[in-house]
Amino acid sequence: QVQLVESGGGLVQAGGSLRLSCAASGRTLTVYAMGWFRQAPGKGREFVAAISWGGGITYYADSVKVRFTIARDNAKNTVYLQMNSLKPEDTAVYYCAANKGAPGWGPPDYDYWGQGTQVTVSS
Repeated sequence: QVQLVESGGGLVQAGGSLRLSCAASGRTLTVYAMGWFRQAPGKGREFVAAISWGGGITYYADSVKVRFTIARDNAKNTVYLQMNSLKPEDTAVYYCAANKGAPGWGPPDYDYWGQGTQVTVSS
């Protein structure tokens, strides 16, 4: 079992930055690909970014490419999502997820989920 806890969300003005963290416990994250997803009110869970277990492969949704960066520190069992140039449409609950395999693009590709952290971007 892997337990994931997100932090770092909050309220920020458009154009600002936030860094989300996802801390894991229970098992080392070394063998897990990690992903970030988000869900806005009334919408489905949307892929944001993913990273392979070693950090050498990353994927991004077109809507966040260039603005967001996913990274991981396996020694700290933590995954990060640096979000720059935030827009009001980035407002959502952000979830991290773990998959014992290759990074995936959809929620069914992931086995473990955190509880989410709210990100609100004001215009």
